[in-house]
Amino acid sequence: MSQRTATLIGLAAILMWSLLAGMTVATGTNPALQLAAMTFAIGGAVGLLTLLRNPQALQLLRQPAAAWAVGVGGLFGYHALYFLALRFAPPAEAGLLNYLWPLLIVLFSAFLPGERLAIHHVIGAALGLVGTVLLFVGNGASFAASQLPGLAAAFVAAFVWAIYSVLSRRLKAVPTEAVAGFCLATSLLAAIVHAAIERTVWPGTPAQWLAVIGLGIGPVGAAFYAWDIGMKRGDIRVLGAASYATPLLSTAFLILGGYARPSAAIAVAALLIAGGGLVAAKDMFRLRGR
Repeated sequence: MSQRTATLIGLAAILMWSLLAGMTVATGTNPALQLAAMTFAIGGAVGLLTLLRNPQALQLLRQPAAAWAVGVGGLFGYHALYFLALRFAPPAEAGLLNYLWPLLIVLFSAFLPGERLAIHHVIGAALGLVGTVLLFVGNGASFAASQLPGLAAAFVAAFVWAIYSVLSRRLKAVPTEAVAGFCLATSLLAAIVHAAIERTVWPGTPAQWLAVIGLGIGPVGAAFYAWDIGMKRGDIRVLGAASYATPLLSTAFLILGGYARPSAAIAVAALLIAGGGLVAAKDMFRLRGR
């Protein structure tokens, strides 16, 4: 597989993640952990079916404990928090708050061996912070108390995904096929916790069932395999820079789907968060060999 092809596959993951918020809202009122269990079971099954075509490929699921801890911890932690956020907070605000993760990935990556925190990283972080504050003070800032846990969950989810992504880059030897195991383990863990603390609520309409299936196949399934391929075989600089378009695309899809209303505050906040990420990641745009 060429680097160009792998990069395009990675870009497909970004597009699928942009649909995550809208599709999650379309699933209805399923509890967050139940939804995570259902969608990750579908996503893991997609990968497992591919593995079963070659029995020897099942050996690829035998990975070090650290790989399983990062994979399952990141996938379960992030999505449990994100689904929770979309249940208890306005989807547009929760989505934009959560999509601080591209900026955080850049900042956290600066502390990896051989990297350093430069002035443009600080400027980018400041722009992202201004955009986040604008979500509260520029769009009414009149959230009900019941929505605050959801907004907090969205904020923490951004950190979980950024940490998961940075740590994953240090586990390059783990094959993409292992993601199927991470998804299935995440589904099992989510189901156990769901049974303990949530009341089961099944989708009530065919459209909601289709949204659950689509979510499991796409944003909570194929996207992880595509991102893994892109990160390990594609142009990481291009993929990193492109990920900052996710909040803009996500908000646009929410508005088109009727789950959010366009407003100047949302538009400016999205531009600040995405723009801050681009400033922080300006090194990614430098041509190799200069």
